[in-house]
Amino acid sequence: MTEQVETLQQQLKEQEKLASLGMLSAGIAHEIQNPLNFVINFSKMSSKLLDDLTDIVDDNRERMPQEDSDEVGEIVDDLKENLAKIVEHGERAISIIQGILLVSRGREDEFVAADIAAIVHEYVWLSYHAMRASHKGFNASIHEDYADTAKAVVVPQDISRAVLNLMNNAYYTLWHKSQQQPEGYTPRIDVSVSQQGSDIVVRIADNGEGMTDEVSQRLYDNFFTTKPVGQGTGLGMAITRDIIENKHHGRLTFETQAGEGTCFTMTFPIQKQ
Repeated sequence: MTEQVETLQQQLKEQEKLASLGMLSAGIAHEIQNPLNFVINFSKMSSKLLDDLTDIVDDNRERMPQEDSDEVGEIVDDLKENLAKIVEHGERAISIIQGILLVSRGREDEFVAADIAAIVHEYVWLSYHAMRASHKGFNASIHEDYADTAKAVVVPQDISRAVLNLMNNAYYTLWHKSQQQPEGYTPRIDVSVSQQGSDIVVRIADNGEGMTDEVSQRLYDNFFTTKPVGQGTGLGMAITRDIIENKHHGRLTFETQAGEGTCFTMTFPIQKQ
């Protein structure tokens, strides 16, 4: 009993740390977004200035040696391409930051029409990069299949949390298995989003360690985790099931085979029920 109480206290401390980290992440994301907006806006302005410069060069091309004229044209084209890349990747960074803010500070129970495939794709890769940052040398083969689906009326930040929880667990089991079987093992994740009638179906499969019967039976128990202390709170799966089944009136199911891998399937209605 004493050991259980100590374990529970430690898990509560970890949960408190995660909550504080979420607030800190939201603050950092907000501060980063402002300079990124400046980068994007000034890149677009610079691109327009290059257009003006091109017009001036064209008006005076007859006065310039052909070699200089050609070189100026090449430089302008390279600058336009570079500026376009800056805008593209800046907007990509903004979308990631908005996703973080959505999860950290989204209004509770606000159902809106959302592109589920876009949410899943975003958090598949956010979780992957987070895993690579915390476990050096980790890598995985990620296969995505996103069918054309209708937008679903959901709480986007909650669906994001659910996907993130599942992806974090999937990547962790891949990493842990790779430590035990480094030779001949290629970590793999298969993710798909499809529409079946009036439902959206999200499928996340891994070829990790799978689960024993005992773990399968206790999977949704609060504070149950197979990870070492400090690496898991034991709340992720209970929260995920609550999001899908209680809040969105869907189903969360899984198939697993010890030593082979696990596949989770989230199914929820397109329209709010």
